[in-house]
Amino acid sequence: MKLYLPQIVTMVQFDIVIATCDKYVAPEKITPYVQNVLTEDQIILSALEKKGLKAVRKSWSDPDFDWSSTDKVLIRTTWDYFERFEEWQLWLDLVSEKSTLINAIDLVRWNMDKHYLGDLEKRGINIPKTHYIEKGTTTSLKELHTLTGWEETILKPCVSGASRHTYKLNADNIEAHEAIFQKLIQNEAFMLQPFQKNIFKGEISLMVMGGQFTHAVLKVAKPGDFRVQDDFGGSVHDYQPTQAEMDFAEKAVSVCSPSPSLARVDIIRDNNDELAIIELEMIEPELWFRLNPKAADVLADCI
Repeated sequence: MKLYLPQIVTMVQFDIVIATCDKYVAPEKITPYVQNVLTEDQIILSALEKKGLKAVRKSWSDPDFDWSSTDKVLIRTTWDYFERFEEWQLWLDLVSEKSTLINAIDLVRWNMDKHYLGDLEKRGINIPKTHYIEKGTTTSLKELHTLTGWEETILKPCVSGASRHTYKLNADNIEAHEAIFQKLIQNEAFMLQPFQKNIFKGEISLMVMGGQFTHAVLKVAKPGDFRVQDDFGGSVHDYQPTQAEMDFAEKAVSVCSPSPSLARVDIIRDNNDELAIIELEMIEPELWFRLNPKAADVLADCI
């Protein structure tokens, strides 16, 4: 006699979950930075609810939440994932089996590793000159500078965020960075690019929802620095892009497969004064909805 155990079926309770991280679920201290995070998430939450969707915010690493209880998961402010990368990879596996990720899981995995920039270049999208150094490669920074012929460079990991282990190198400091490079290259791949002289004019971030440009900002580094992130004193300004800049951003998004629901295209003029992509963020980019809340409505329509 066979015994048949009843299957436990989880009822879908939510149309969509907005994924954040632990420190932004219920922060004890509301700094201006944290308030911006909360405002951004609330804007998209409200936009989704206006469409009649049942939505809620949850930390991606919440051990008690059943991800099969939601139809979709919108990745937003999961900004600690690169510090918990193995755990994040497992979470992606879990959630992609139980729900639908936005953006799509294949796109998220592709976008996590900056080798994607090389793929974009093969698809006709201009990027700054880039030399990839694979994990375990036996070389030195001096040899790399000799090989490429670049005198001033930026070195960064292929999987990173918030300028983690990002270094500006030249003849005066290259030896000082050799030891840390030799240690890091044993565990992860890196990329080397010639320093882009126009970065001091600022980096343009263009938001694209469902393939459509919605708004843009100009990110400017503080005097004497090259990093535009506010973590390093950078500032953000409203920006009206040219038609060429908008077309370039939309074209970059159009060559991605599957097509992203949301993207942030970070561009500059490269050392040849051509439009070039610094980053194409499609996992959890800051989107500055607070500067253009209607962009959240465009995203909600896509979802």
